[in-house]
Amino acid sequence: MSEDLSIVPASNATPTVSTQLARASAKVAGFLETGLQGAANTERAYTSDLKSYGAFCEHHGFVALPADVETLTEYVAFLATEKPEPTLGDGREKKKGQQPLTRPHSLATIKRHLAAIRKAHQLAGHRLPATLDALNIVMEGIARTLGKRQDQAQAFTVEELKQAILRIDLETSAGLRDRALLLLGFSGAFRRSELVDLNIEQLEFTERALLVHLAKSKTNQYGAVEDKAIFYAPNADFCPVRCLRTWLNLLGWTTGPLFVKIPRAAPGQMAAPSDKRLSDISINKLVQKRLGPAYSAHSLRVSFVTVAVLNGQSHKAIKNQTKQKTDAMIERYTQLNNVVSYNAAQALGL
Repeated sequence: MSEDLSIVPASNATPTVSTQLARASAKVAGFLETGLQGAANTERAYTSDLKSYGAFCEHHGFVALPADVETLTEYVAFLATEKPEPTLGDGREKKKGQQPLTRPHSLATIKRHLAAIRKAHQLAGHRLPATLDALNIVMEGIARTLGKRQDQAQAFTVEELKQAILRIDLETSAGLRDRALLLLGFSGAFRRSELVDLNIEQLEFTERALLVHLAKSKTNQYGAVEDKAIFYAPNADFCPVRCLRTWLNLLGWTTGPLFVKIPRAAPGQMAAPSDKRLSDISINKLVQKRLGPAYSAHSLRVSFVTVAVLNGQSHKAIKNQTKQKTDAMIERYTQLNNVVSYNAAQALGL
């Protein structure tokens, strides 16, 4: 069995930094544990990454914790290389005709694996090797091989969003929910983790706009409340505020999760929403169902930035909504790469 590298250490494991400090001060230990935590989605990804790392070390006879430079370089090279598909659980090979090789992980994913390993070391009271020159050189080679450009969610246009909204069946509970989620997600430049976590009590309706109070987000780990403003649109069919009110009227409650799962209903009947939140995976599938397989939940945020830049909005105004910290992030999100559509050469006056 592979070594347990879960983010939360087992009680019978070697004493960690936090448990050692707990003997002297429970308060200090509590703050330390909180300091080592991150966004819920990140923690889930780290847990999965560490399982992969533990299995790799077990298979190759490496010590997972504490790791040496050779272990880390071999692991990142493994992640960056095409490799045979694993066998099935009972040792049988995959069925004939299935893809024989798995694709290399992206550079961003490999860096996330390393971050997970670093956090596991922190929680276990270990330090990574002081000299990581070899690892840095290998990572530079991987970056040159795979390319430093990260895969980016595709942006849609406002017209494409409107057409998707018009295709939704608003005689169903799922239709009313999906319309509200798409319009809110786009107009608020929300991350899918933020949409998952939204509660009704975070909404404040005013005459000028809907204010959404976010207590915590990916870039705001300290709990300072950040607000997003969602404005009324002239056309009620595409107004995020009025469409959200319609969804709230169907929900019929004033506290609890905003976007929830909806059970199947008999033909011709509107299903009653459940009290179970949508997951981040569900939101991704919802966006793909309504907008097409080329898009993802992150397209809601990417599209907001792209449309705002095309409409001449300043980086400051965009960051007020996205809560991004730097202009560089806006440049990365903006998808204006079509050399024919977006090119200064077409306005030279010749």
